[in-house]
Amino acid sequence: MKDNVSAFNAAEYDEKVKKTIPYYDDFYRQVIDITKTLFDKPLKWLDLGCGTGKMAELALKSINIESFVFWDNSVQMLETAKQRFQGSNTEFLLASALDLNRIEEFDVITAIQVLHYFHENERSDVISRSYKALSSPGIFISFENFAPYSEVGKQILLNRWKKYQLSQGGSPVESDKHMARYGKAYFPITISEHLQTLHQCGFKNAEIIWVSNLQARFLGIK
Repeated sequence: MKDNVSAFNAAEYDEKVKKTIPYYDDFYRQVIDITKTLFDKPLKWLDLGCGTGKMAELALKSINIESFVFWDNSVQMLETAKQRFQGSNTEFLLASALDLNRIEEFDVITAIQVLHYFHENERSDVISRSYKALSSPGIFISFENFAPYSEVGKQILLNRWKKYQLSQGGSPVESDKHMARYGKAYFPITISEHLQTLHQCGFKNAEIIWVSNLQARFLGIK
């Protein structure tokens, strides 16, 4: 039985996700790069859906962090992160992203492979709550699976994704299980819909920063 909404249990997540999602480690390196580009001060950082703490691993050693909040609704994921990172500037909260109720507190909020697990109204609610939780100026960065604009495009990208998994040692059965989760266990929307949602939730500046296969990075600036 899985201990979180992703395809993998907490104990195996870090090892298996890199063999499932192309350029996974680059997600985090790019977050660090854009954050360093925009800020030159100690930062208050919230990582929604923190998982095992991969975002914190880079942020805490690369950036001047005043405080870092680990936020996840999985007991096992949060406990794994807590075992890796303990310090006076860290906080660990077991809660859904839908429970976020901080106001103008954070400089940076990240949500890496999180929002696609929510349906439309819930996704908008999380982004709206994130907007309110940011100080001004503040940034919201998400990496998400996105939906292609056509069925043809969807099949091309899904087949490409399957080839990647097989090249990393995955079995056809495992790969087919990942394909079957599309639209059932997670709910991608198009790139245009991602940007539109950011604008509707208050972000006057919303950009797409990076795209590869079925993943994209989005930036909202308050």
